[in-house]
Amino acid sequence: MSQKRILVTGASGCIGHYISEALIQETDYELYLLVRNPSKLQVNTQARPGITVLQGDMQEIGKFADLLSTIDVAVLTATAWGGDQTFNINVNKTLELLKLLDPEKCEQVIYFSTASVLSRHNQPLKEAGEIGTDYVSSKYHCLQELPKLAIAPKITTVFPTLVLGGDANKPYSHLTAGIPEVTKYVNLIRFLQTDGSFHFIHGKDIATTVKYLIENPSTGNELRKLVLGQEKLTVNQAVEQLCAYLGKKIYFRIPLSLSLANVIIAVFRIQMAAWDRFCMNYRHFTYENAINPDSFGLPNYCATMSDVLKISGVKRH
Repeated sequence: MSQKRILVTGASGCIGHYISEALIQETDYELYLLVRNPSKLQVNTQARPGITVLQGDMQEIGKFADLLSTIDVAVLTATAWGGDQTFNINVNKTLELLKLLDPEKCEQVIYFSTASVLSRHNQPLKEAGEIGTDYVSSKYHCLQELPKLAIAPKITTVFPTLVLGGDANKPYSHLTAGIPEVTKYVNLIRFLQTDGSFHFIHGKDIATTVKYLIENPSTGNELRKLVLGQEKLTVNQAVEQLCAYLGKKIYFRIPLSLSLANVIIAVFRIQMAAWDRFCMNYRHFTYENAINPDSFGLPNYCATMSDVLKISGVKRH
């Protein structure tokens, strides 16, 4: 029996690196890694036979039509974060790629969206489509188109929450890059209290989950939709755990209210985009039934705030 052929788009991104590494090291699938710039791919593509690096851009995805029709599993992480081509890549070209897969041959597509397009009840959040950034709004619009495709029953859409990750051989996520910076303000942050909550997930835990999904394709006929995240954390819990990790005591806490934030914005004439203001008012970016490796009885790499800090290179006190 021939090996499954797996395509990973966006292989040189933060999430793409973790997924490619896991599939190279832990499986013997035939891998096709699509990257714009192969020199940015820091996984060992010589580690075993059956790994092909495809140099190309989502803009010209049509040139891979022959290969795409032979793919068994497509893991679509490629995304444009902003700029003129965001809508074209995240909607038009992504849909073009999905139409080039053979619904008879392809057993699963794992499509990466973002949890920002969902409400707390995991339903599409209309504000994401109306006032979201180019990235968020394009992800929202692509989501609306997926059910219309011939391959729709084979699509598993994953919605990562706040993504952590990066190391010497992998690009850092925006969030991880900022963590050491935040810890410098711990002496101020520890005395503030605010109403908000969130989930996070590390790239390595995303990769473990994706590998599990590849091995366990959906048996149903409707699209699978899965939010990727660890247990939800309130902002206050996160601050408490940060202080415990850094050995900082909290003597009292001043509640930061939304009205105070609005006054500060007005006084300093801070320019806020409609989406930023919406997020500030919305505050609880939490979802139902978020999944992580633990959901499938697999070990979590980064499940707690102290794991986050340790992995981000923050020294413990």
